Amino acid sequence: MNARPPQRKPAAFRLDDPHVRFTEGEDRRRSPGAVVISPEPEIPATPAPAEVVVAPPRRRLSWAKLFWSAASALVALGASLAVARLVEDLFARAQWLGWVGLALALLAGLALVVIILREGLALARLAEVEKLRRRAAEAIELDDRDEARSVARELIAFARGVPRLARGRSALEGHLHDIIDGADLVRLAERELMPPLDRTARDMVADAAKRVSVVTAVSPRAAVDLAFVLITAITLIRRLSQLYGGRPGTLGLFRLVRMVVAHLAVTGGMAAGDSIVQQMLGHGVAAKLSARLGEGVLNGLLTARLGMAAIEVTRPLPFAALPPPSMSDLAGGLLRRRGDEKSPAEASAGG
Repeated sequence: MNARPPQRKPAAFRLDDPHVRFTEGEDRRRSPGAVVISPEPEIPATPAPAEVVVAPPRRRLSWAKLFWSAASALVALGASLAVARLVEDLFARAQWLGWVGLALALLAGLALVVIILREGLALARLAEVEKLRRRAAEAIELDDRDEARSVARELIAFARGVPRLARGRSALEGHLHDIIDGADLVRLAERELMPPLDRTARDMVADAAKRVSVVTAVSPRAAVDLAFVLITAITLIRRLSQLYGGRPGTLGLFRLVRMVVAHLAVTGGMAAGDSIVQQMLGHGVAAKLSARLGEGVLNGLLTARLGMAAIEVTRPLPFAALPPPSMSDLAGGLLRRRGDEKSPAEASAGG
């Protein structure tokens, strides 16, 4: 058996005691009545790895952008020359006609400038909402308290223009400096400010899905179906953006549609969820419905899927504390009404 090394009993001493002796290296000989202290060797600190700085990609000249810019400039020059020639012809025909034409041209130019300014402000507003959602997601991921407070303050400023968010805004203001964790602060802002808007957004999407389902089920022509679905989808995206504070213009609406389509492509396309498909097969809807009614239900499901993507794109906060809407929330009632209720003809036949 190996003998245990002798162990010293615990003792208390002062560092300025003359019997205390410091040693280094292997010199650990202990004299009678002396306390020997041997410092432990220091472990060299591991150097921190140098951060790899990734250079931003160089912006190359896009020939498509150059083409559209040059073409737009040529069209603007051509329109300006055409208007100038028209005003000159009006002056040549009659003096008062020339002044009327010049006044109308100036009025049209002023209106065009106002429209451009409004579209620019609308695009900036959409970019601000998109940036706010990205900053909120980063604050949750990194648990950044300062960034979370900045996001919360911007949301409070946004909520001042919405009367029904006054209660949630006051509650968030009261806890703005009490919460330390940045992720918890963003989640609190979502719980206080987003539920009223989310409920309204769900109602909008559900109503749009019902309208599309009914109209496409009774419409006699496919062109009418396509036009109605397209108008309903664009109107739904615009209303959802206005609900969440986007206020898009014409160009902003085009950008929103592109973002929604891109989101659909990333999250799985326009296909309905597996739960909805299983529900349809489980209830035997395909056997109970006619071809036109089944097509209407499918179009309603696709509209609900589009509305779900639009909510995620236009919402100023990501879904972190609250569950995102599901297909059963937006279109479950549509399926139950179409699948579970019998038509009067079926009821009389069954009776």
